[in-house]
Amino acid sequence: MNKYKRANSPLPSIVRMIDNLFNDEAINHNRQGLTVWNGSMPAVNVKETDDQFELELAAPGKSKSDFNIEIDADILTISAEQKEVKEEEAEGRFTRCEFRYNGFKRSFTLPESVDVAKIAANYVDGILSLVIPKKEEAKPQPARKIDVV
Repeated sequence: MNKYKRANSPLPSIVRMIDNLFNDEAINHNRQGLTVWNGSMPAVNVKETDDQFELELAAPGKSKSDFNIEIDADILTISAEQKEVKEEEAEGRFTRCEFRYNGFKRSFTLPESVDVAKIAANYVDGILSLVIPKKEEAKPQPARKIDVV
């Protein structure tokens, strides 16, 4: 039996607050401590098969022309920018101009086993999909029998 009673300390909430300061801006914690995405950094799924890597990036509300995909020294960089300006004028001296800027940049280090020249991208229904094929020598080879002579 524990002789000491644990006091209700603000320490866990302070630790969570400090952790939030150093974590990605896209991640917040609600009052229940659950992780919530605020929309500034898109979520990414990466799947590896025998022949390729498949990357899916959730970026709803964008158009194909908003994306910039580059490869430099085996670093795949996906970025997007979206700018919106709204101006309203009311009677008299009141004028209001609101603008919204939304952008992100994600980078991924590609393994040497990928064929950089054959990477393809597609954007449908808010999902940017990239197919990153592997080089032939990196694909698993079927078992073969070697005859003894």
